[in-house]
Amino acid sequence: MKNSLVSIILPTYNRAEYIGRALESVLSQTYGNWECRIVDDGSTDDTEAVLSRFDDPRIHYSRQENQGVSGARNTGIASCLGEVVALLDSDDEWMPHKLETQLAYMAGNGYEICQTEEIWYRGGRRVNQPARYAKPEGWFFEASLEMCLISPSCTMFTRKAWEVMGPFDTAMPSCEDYDMWLRACLHFPVGLVREPLTVKHGGRPDQLSVCVPCADLHRIRALMKILQSRKLDDTFRGLALDSLRRKVEIYMQGCEKRGKSEEAQRVWNLFCMVRDGKDIPLNTLS
Repeated sequence: MKNSLVSIILPTYNRAEYIGRALESVLSQTYGNWECRIVDDGSTDDTEAVLSRFDDPRIHYSRQENQGVSGARNTGIASCLGEVVALLDSDDEWMPHKLETQLAYMAGNGYEICQTEEIWYRGGRRVNQPARYAKPEGWFFEASLEMCLISPSCTMFTRKAWEVMGPFDTAMPSCEDYDMWLRACLHFPVGLVREPLTVKHGGRPDQLSVCVPCADLHRIRALMKILQSRKLDDTFRGLALDSLRRKVEIYMQGCEKRGKSEEAQRVWNLFCMVRDGKDIPLNTLS
């Protein structure tokens, strides 16, 4: 694995202001055996003009009608050639030895999935990462039920892992990473390079966590999906149901405050069906 071709998947949508920085961090990598699959998800800004300034045969650019970040990532992974895949969001960046260090760590410790520590910027200012976002290592399916503990731009995984956990769910406009990593943590331990090799930029109104409403509902969908997969043993099923119930109750409280009692009852009824082992059409939660 240490000398594997790494396919970097870089989806972008109207990030002309930032994608040059992300791509510069790719070109600065000390590990040179990579390809970068940039998938322009229907940008209407100057993204293509910015990318035209980069001349490297390892960079591959494609454009598609807007499908959302999940569709763009799926497109990039479907076309890539590498034995190992690394995700990078177009507003984030990597330290120069990120690929080299992470690939060696995976090879040395036998991990199919691995992430790095990260540095956070909010509104251009560096901020401390809250303790509850501390990244674990190894098997942590139970902890991943409560919140997303894997950051896409920090993550690298093998094709073997992708065949088990993929693809990203294109029906989820947000929390698609929470959904993906639930499946990942069910099947694989996750390695952690305890060095901040990824720089995550946030605090802008165009980010999915800000501009897509009802994140709680999308997390509920993800939990219902994994419960309906029939891949959980009795212990994990009980843990997932407990987590789902808590999230449903929180969502219902929000509905009641906004005078949406019928929506609260609808989601509770869906929870009861899943709890009782009945399948539901997941598009009812889209």
